[in-house]
Amino acid sequence: MFIVAGTLGLVYHAANEPTTWALALISLIRIAAIVGGIFLLLGHSWARWLLVAWLAIHVVISAFHSVGQLAAHAVLLVVVAYFLFKDRASEYFRPA
Repeated sequence: MFIVAGTLGLVYHAANEPTTWALALISLIRIAAIVGGIFLLLGHSWARWLLVAWLAIHVVISAFHSVGQLAAHAVLLVVVAYFLFKDRASEYFRPA
């Protein structure tokens, strides 16, 4: 999910935004999602924290847009954090 969201967002913004510092920041945030998703699949525990932080940033950003976006991102943050940090997930991220 994060790899796809990061990739689609990166392509979308690169095609539709003028080259500015804002685009560089947006691209960095999108690349963080891609990197986090890849390392999450590889079982690196730090990737969970990166992706939760990535979603938290989206909650803050969406607060400047609409209540609907804020609510959607907040719910997504809670659901993803729950599944990334529940006991069975924690077993997956333990070193072998």
